[in-house]
Amino acid sequence: MSNDQPPPPGPGGPEDDPFLKRPQEPGGTGGQQPPPGDPYGGGGPQQPPPGSPYGGGGGRMPPYDPNAYGGGPYGGAPDPLAGMPPLADFGKRLAARIIDALIVFIPLALLSLLIGGLGVGSDGNGSWDDIASEVNSGRQWLWSLISLVAYVGYDTLMVKKNGQTVGKRLLKIRVAMLNDGSIPDTRSALLRAAVLWVPALLCCFCVWWIVIIITIIADKPYKQGLHDKAGRTVVVMAPPEPDRT
Repeated sequence: MSNDQPPPPGPGGPEDDPFLKRPQEPGGTGGQQPPPGDPYGGGGPQQPPPGSPYGGGGGRMPPYDPNAYGGGPYGGAPDPLAGMPPLADFGKRLAARIIDALIVFIPLALLSLLIGGLGVGSDGNGSWDDIASEVNSGRQWLWSLISLVAYVGYDTLMVKKNGQTVGKRLLKIRVAMLNDGSIPDTRSALLRAAVLWVPALLCCFCVWWIVIIITIIADKPYKQGLHDKAGRTVVVMAPPEPDRT
């Protein structure tokens, strides 16, 4: 029989002896803690990302069902349209814009007739030569400035009031801030109107409208034109008006 004895404990005490160490208990200080938001380790459910439109950016919520679209399918990435009312149809946006343009254009056209019109020159016959001579005149630039103030002012005042111009109200759509659905403030409404109308009225009427239309149709997921991006707005369906009967 061997008289060999187990080796004496090391200088560090029993806790340093590998034969006397005990396994760590679950949840002990030696184990790694689960990351916050881990569904298996505590930390609570993950919050939606900040700045989500209509869904927790800290601003005032719009008067719509916040669960209108739900979240991402099967627990995937959150739907960027979650909590938003439906986006306005492009056809309704175009029809509303035509109505608003006519609302401003008709009074301007009547005013132009009252003060003599664009193409009335010295001989008063409205010939093409008279029109060409006045295109770059001071009178034409003054008239462009009046038109610019009228279109930009109309759009800014109406949008900042309740998010709706006359055309948008008729088509039941409205302009809202992208981050929380609130009515645009003066700065956002002015930026939006300026980007929409200034290039169109001063330099490139047809080309600019084509650019605006293309950006609305091609933009994903919010269908924002360049003017919407400037004002950080989105055009959505308006809530139904309360029954007053």
